[in-house]
Amino acid sequence: MSVIEIVEFPHPVLKEVARPVEAMNPELMKFIEDMAETMYNAPGVGLAANQVGLARQIAVVDVSTAEEPKNTLVLVNPRIIELSEQTEAEEEGCLSVPELRSEVKRALTITVLAKNLQGEEIKLRAEGFLARVLQHEIDHLNGTLFIDRIGRFKRQRYVRQRKKALAAAEKE
Repeated sequence: MSVIEIVEFPHPVLKEVARPVEAMNPELMKFIEDMAETMYNAPGVGLAANQVGLARQIAVVDVSTAEEPKNTLVLVNPRIIELSEQTEAEEEGCLSVPELRSEVKRALTITVLAKNLQGEEIKLRAEGFLARVLQHEIDHLNGTLFIDRIGRFKRQRYVRQRKKALAAAEKE
């Protein structure tokens, strides 16, 4: 297994709608293993394939605590089929959006339909933090970043600061 470079805003792949996975193969299985290793190495609790440059409908998630054993959840072609009306605003960050954390309103409970590594359809009902992480990662697969869900002025300020920082880094 190896760590893959995580792309950062404003990389264009982050705004792409990821294509569905038609069939699993050894190359894709290795890529998913590398995604998981990359997520743990970052460290993060979720990672979508387009965050590592491949616009395919794959996400890996693990919300276990440091005291618990790793519990990697792999979702292929995930889609949210149910969202609770009850929402909660909590602070989020993103491995592809460095140096920003902001409150994002998300559904408290969701139901996700996806496939597992064996290509079997799974239905997952999640609540709380897991529901938030799944919504965040599925947003990635749909070309949406969490900064697309925050206030316009905060987003614009971040975009300006990020472009300024990237321009300064290029000059070095």
